[in-house]
Amino acid sequence: MEIGIEPFEFMQCVSILKSTGKFAKNLGELRTLISESGDESIFHHTHQYFIKGLILEYTNDFAEWAGATLEERALAERLSCIDPYILKSVSEVRKKLIREIDGFLADCPEPRDVLTGNEFYLNETVSLVFPVGVTAENLEELLIIVEHIDKSSIYYHFFDSRFRLGEGVVDDFSRWIEHGLGKQYLAEKIRAIDPFVHSIESIRTHIIEVIEAHLRTKKDGTSH
Repeated sequence: MEIGIEPFEFMQCVSILKSTGKFAKNLGELRTLISESGDESIFHHTHQYFIKGLILEYTNDFAEWAGATLEERALAERLSCIDPYILKSVSEVRKKLIREIDGFLADCPEPRDVLTGNEFYLNETVSLVFPVGVTAENLEELLIIVEHIDKSSIYYHFFDSRFRLGEGVVDDFSRWIEHGLGKQYLAEKIRAIDPFVHSIESIRTHIIEVIEAHLRTKKDGTSH
């Protein structure tokens, strides 16, 4: 490892789900839940949506319920357009959610109730973050670890970091690659991976492909 470069320390995120006991059976009640809920609940239903590791149609739990259960596709799409990672706080995410719901309610008939059992249940999570015990000192080591590390670590470093660092599109991987290894072009390629159209495993695959392509060009003497 080059002198002065701090190794990349892999962390793992484990989320413990907690039920608030609150639920909504129509859009009006959902609006009230969102406005009165704590930041932990908004964070869980938006920022932590992708930790499910599935390819889902929407980008947060509110949008998924609006589209799949209420069958209000137009609203679901509007809620899905809210990117929680480029906003500065959970409070801003809440305001945007409420704004979209208010706009929809102003133009639609009286909200209808869903059938019993299809209510939106408000949850929150307590996140435990701890070191995995492995570090990368260069790009080759980073690649090997990313290939095998638990998906919760990919989530933490690619998704959670966007909110934690407060830099929008910046994730832990690209930040270290740019500032630790001095490879801005490669960092930009990592940042170009869209988190809203891929599962966590798909994100892992794309990161691996980008790094492998860079290492191949480096071997050929044409890397940036």
